[in-house]
Parts: sequence; structure tokens; C-alpha cells
Amino acid sequence: MPHDPAMQSLLASFNSSQAAKHYGDGPRRAVPGFADLHRMTAILLAERAPEHARVLVLGAGGGLELRALADAQPRWTFVGVDPAAAMLDEARRVLGPDAGRVSFREGYIDDAPEGPFDAATCLLTLHFLNARERVRTAHEIHRRLKPGAPFVAAHSSFPQIEGGRALWLSRYAAFAVASGLDSERAEKMRAAVGANVPLLDPEQDEAILREAGFSDIALFYAAFTWRGWVGYA
Repeated sequence: MPHDPAMQSLLASFNSSQAAKHYGDGPRRAVPGFADLHRMTAILLAERAPEHARVLVLGAGGGLELRALADAQPRWTFVGVDPAAAMLDEARRVLGPDAGRVSFREGYIDDAPEGPFDAATCLLTLHFLNARERVRTAHEIHRRLKPGAPFVAAHSSFPQIEGGRALWLSRYAAFAVASGLDSERAEKMRAAVGANVPLLDPEQDEAILREAGFSDIALFYAAFTWRGWVGYA
């Protein structure tokens, strides 16, 4: 479980009702093809998950991926885990009556049930963890899955070579501005990500999934500073 000061500060920034209410505005403007990422995730999980699948969603606060998955698969049920209580409250609001299909857990991967689950997702979350904690978290997800179950991970991941990191972060901000975010807020986001988020190269992120035990890992999504993979337990 992450306890470093940067992580606690980040959690505090999400853990207010006002921040949670407006959380969805950020990904919709900063993540190219955000809604399509959710659609692709549902398709990839459904390739192997059964009709009545039980799905682990790590980083479920805000409820946006839960909403998309619940719409795509009306017989699936979910366990949604997030460390921010306010974000879980927002997920309940977003889901409405479908919140009854979700068991919400406040916390991190260690607070998730043992499973076994038929599938799992972790969207826009793993980039907040350092490499060592990512490996441990991915391993704990793997341990909770049935053999062969699909796992989809997507988060910020782009070349960290000297000079390249700054260029890609500027593109991240430029995309947000082109999507309607004011330039001052976009610059604050760029600076905060550059200073506080332990970003890795895509090759490192894929290696972490392999180290955690996942096989047949495939990149299915790449958009500016974002990458998404599917792998199998």
C-alpha cells in the first residue's frame, strides 16, 4: 500500500466531493479516445470473460469505466476499489441503479477480495505508482484472477529519454488545450505530472506485466502519452 507523501498529497486532491464531481472532465479532455478506450476494454474482457463474469476494477473512483462496462455487459458484476471515498461516492452517483451490481471497497489492491475474478481492469491508475509498487500491484491482481482471465491496464506511458519526456509532456498539454481546457490549467497539469508522477517507458511498463505473471501481453492502445495493454493470467 503506497504511503509516500507524494501519493498521500495526490489522494487528498481527489478526496473531496467537488473534485470528484468534476473528475470526468479531466480524462475526457486529456486522454485521446477516452470513450473508445472504455469500449475497447469491454470488448477485450468479453473475449474470455463469461456472461455472468465477476470483474475486479482497480482505481474505480469516478465510475466512468464501471459505467461503460456495466452498459456493455448487463449481466456482469463488479468489485470497485479506490482509495478516495469521495471518488467512490461519485461512482455510485454515476452508476445510479447499476451501483447495486458493484461491491465498493475503499483502499488499494490489498483491500480487494481474494477472488478469483473472471477479469480485471486498472485504467489511468498504475502511473501513480513507482516501478516496484506497480510490480507488486500487478502481481496481486494476477493472483486474484482465474487462469487465463484477461487483464486490461492503460495509463500514462511514453519515452522518457532526455529531451523526449519534455516534448511529450508539452504534447499532453497541447492536446488538453485543443480539447477545450484553458491553457493555464493545462500548464498546471503538465507541470504536476512532470514533477510528481513516476512515469516509465512503455517497454518498462510491459516488462512489469510480464514480471507480475501475465502472458500474451499485447499493446492495443497508443495515443500521445497514453498506452494500453491486455494480458492474461
